[in-house]
Amino acid sequence: MDNKEFRDWSRRAADWGADYRASLRDRPVRPAIAPGEIFRSIEVSPPETAEPMEKIFADFEKKIVPGMTHWQHPRFFAYFPANAAPVSVVAEYLVSAMAAQCMLWQTSPAATELETRIVDWMRQALGLSEGFSGVIQDSASSATLAAVLTMRERALDWQGNKKGLAGQAKLRVYSSDQVHTSIDRAIWVSGIGEENLVRIPAAGRFRAMDTAALEAAIVADRQVGLLPAGIIACVGGTSTGGTDDIAAVAAVAKRHGLYLHVDAAWAGSAMICPEYRHFWAGVEGADSIVFNPHKWLGAQFDCSIQFVRQPEDLVRTLAIKPEYLKTRGHDGIINYSEWSVPLGRRFRALKLWFLLRAHGLEGLRKMIRNHVAWSEGLAARIAKEADFELVTEPMLSLFSFRHRAPESADPDEHNLRLVDAINRDGRIYLTQARVDGQVAIRFQAGQFESTADDVNTAFDVVTEIARRLA
Repeated sequence: MDNKEFRDWSRRAADWGADYRASLRDRPVRPAIAPGEIFRSIEVSPPETAEPMEKIFADFEKKIVPGMTHWQHPRFFAYFPANAAPVSVVAEYLVSAMAAQCMLWQTSPAATELETRIVDWMRQALGLSEGFSGVIQDSASSATLAAVLTMRERALDWQGNKKGLAGQAKLRVYSSDQVHTSIDRAIWVSGIGEENLVRIPAAGRFRAMDTAALEAAIVADRQVGLLPAGIIACVGGTSTGGTDDIAAVAAVAKRHGLYLHVDAAWAGSAMICPEYRHFWAGVEGADSIVFNPHKWLGAQFDCSIQFVRQPEDLVRTLAIKPEYLKTRGHDGIINYSEWSVPLGRRFRALKLWFLLRAHGLEGLRKMIRNHVAWSEGLAARIAKEADFELVTEPMLSLFSFRHRAPESADPDEHNLRLVDAINRDGRIYLTQARVDGQVAIRFQAGQFESTADDVNTAFDVVTEIARRLA
């Protein structure tokens, strides 16, 4: 592809993207295809000779697009959003065109220095103190792994990386059952082991960790020779929005000298609104915090910010400095590859810079406030329906509900049939969760371009399809 073809196809791709985004409301949110259908449509062997771009692009439109779930659809109410505001997409075009590998300051000084500034912009936007600095990771999973590795090393007096875990005291990490499964994976990958992730009972309106039980577990573990390493608290858990009392958990962590990581991957974005910051009151006591601008703020995936109180601990845990990675003649610079598990790094700060400047914090606050208000309104409407019940009240823009099954039907199977029928219909997309062992249907408003009408459509679809199944 020469420069002229590159220019022509880049324009065509951009035009296609704009047309695609404009057409989303006319498309089903999730494709109605059978497993293996796309796979069978792709040639079995790679081509020996070059093919024209016209044919490649035509196959993209014919074979790939019909098999995509449309995460930017304004009626995507499943999971949590993976938003890509249009201005963020434009920034990603530029990042892709430059194709820089931003592992060190010297491999792209602007990428490193913009990241430092943008992370501090976000710190200010969330109302965090100047005691936090941070790094843009790819996802909350990587940020949590980095935090778990740091708590492991700190508990082992920085000997884990050097000597391994064999022969060391058995480590313990504490969380409720409301945390994301990325915590389980971090425990696996760090070598701590699943059996040493201690689940603390959760209860109350926000399913918060019982801090008395947390402290008792820490004391009991120490008495039998185990080594408590850290606590992972949750703000806005995936299933129901489970949210710990961060101040109380931080007090326990401080009393026992434990590292505290706060997972606010989804709900952290809402903290740009001062009225929601009570959900993580006490967060200043954390050693590490993660939130994902790629979820609710509109920065295209992947873009996860990890704030840390002591970056030197993170660097001490993760930095490897062979000669070829040294930046000669410059002392005191930041190399963000030393703050991350991967060596390679994309230029993630650019899309946040574009996004924050194009929308401003007030524009983003308005979006989040709308989502919360619309979700609360929908929950209230569903609660008034005789055949429905709320299972969990709204936590920000997330709640869950259940349809009352006919007497002859199993309630779980009935609600799974309902969510499947809703998703086959295609007008909206929802997911299910288990709450206290029973199936519930989960709703969250968070797509960047959703409107009140889109949320009203969700009510119409849910009640209409439930009537058909009754």
